[in-house]
Amino acid sequence: MSYECIVFDVKDGIARLTLNRPERLNSFNTLMHAEVRAALAATPGSGARVLVIGGAGRGFCAGQDLNDRAVAPGSAAPDLADSIEKYYKPLVLALRGLPMPVIAAVNGVAAGAGANIALACDLVVAARSASFVQAFSKLGLVPDSGGTWFLPRLVGTTRALGLTLLGDKLSAEQAASWGLIWRCVEDGELAGVVETLAQQFAAAPTRGLARTKQAIYEGWGRSLAQQLDVERDYQGELGRTADYAEGVAAFGAKRAPNFTGR
Repeated sequence: MSYECIVFDVKDGIARLTLNRPERLNSFNTLMHAEVRAALAATPGSGARVLVIGGAGRGFCAGQDLNDRAVAPGSAAPDLADSIEKYYKPLVLALRGLPMPVIAAVNGVAAGAGANIALACDLVVAARSASFVQAFSKLGLVPDSGGTWFLPRLVGTTRALGLTLLGDKLSAEQAASWGLIWRCVEDGELAGVVETLAQQFAAAPTRGLARTKQAIYEGWGRSLAQQLDVERDYQGELGRTADYAEGVAAFGAKRAPNFTGR
């Protein structure tokens, strides 16, 4: 499939999705939504064992392209609720539901929905010059794309309120210090650090990582007793996989395991 607004490829077990509207800071329009949705749908059956999402040019993603919502004089305003239901909700749920690790490589600004799409990924690695902005309050809106759900869980209620009510820019260094993202690295190191992580995941026991993601994310809604049951069930399932057998064999032979993701 050819794309206009993204670049997508899969090689050596690594899927790479680059938002590619640098002239608009990779903000989303209708076509980009359709292309990202198609790429995410194709990822599980592509042979990929990890997905890396990044942005072309000088920014990660500035959220919604407001020019795509421009209203001609005398015309009705767009239905924002319909836009979230049709585009952003499925996007965030698709990212969270992928059966593999998802890495966001944030270069430059991640604003509005762009910031929260990054937070929907499993690991966020950001360049030191990058920043995160919950810009919704500047437009009289509530944070969307999961912002009101991710932020208090990641940084606590007080900081979540400060970020969303004020809409101030948060540096990558501060975001890492607060636990909002996994790592802040020097600008020149971003590509190398992300590539190392991607290669590590591409050689990892993918089913085990997928179940680990699922257990942690869904555990927020369970009691301890319920979560212990889930851990028991997942261990029982994973203990019958080829990767578990390989891991045990490699441990006994004192060699590196050769996981296949099965």
